[in-house]
Amino acid sequence: MKLELIDSESIINIPLFLDRVPAGFPSPAADYMEERINLNSTLIKHPDSTYMLRVEGNSMIDANINDGDVVIVDSALAAKDGDIVIASVDGEFTVKRLKSHPPMLMPMNPDFQPIHIGDAQDLQIFGVVTFIIHKAQ
Repeated sequence: MKLELIDSESIINIPLFLDRVPAGFPSPAADYMEERINLNSTLIKHPDSTYMLRVEGNSMIDANINDGDVVIVDSALAAKDGDIVIASVDGEFTVKRLKSHPPMLMPMNPDFQPIHIGDAQDLQIFGVVTFIIHKAQ
């Protein structure tokens, strides 16, 4: 995984339009903006403990995390059952869904097997995935 640091000091303001875009039937477009949206404040709750990783592989495709996507990870959040986490198992990093009982890391692709966590294994959770960024094309 590639670590990409977030510059929490920079502000990225992008137009946010008042009308929502329907995913069903089209509607007339509005000609005005509601406000500008700051991506840092929208996507990042804990700037000092948030980082981005580029995902490699296809074990999480059913969670809409594809090879090459970027995930935003918050290490200030306590991971709970069902969260998608960045974890290390015996020193190997992975992104998986956390299952607490019995403890395991679940892939979101039927072609991959769960990682069962035994007493002899070293499991460390490095953060909870809060957002997934991927190209539409």
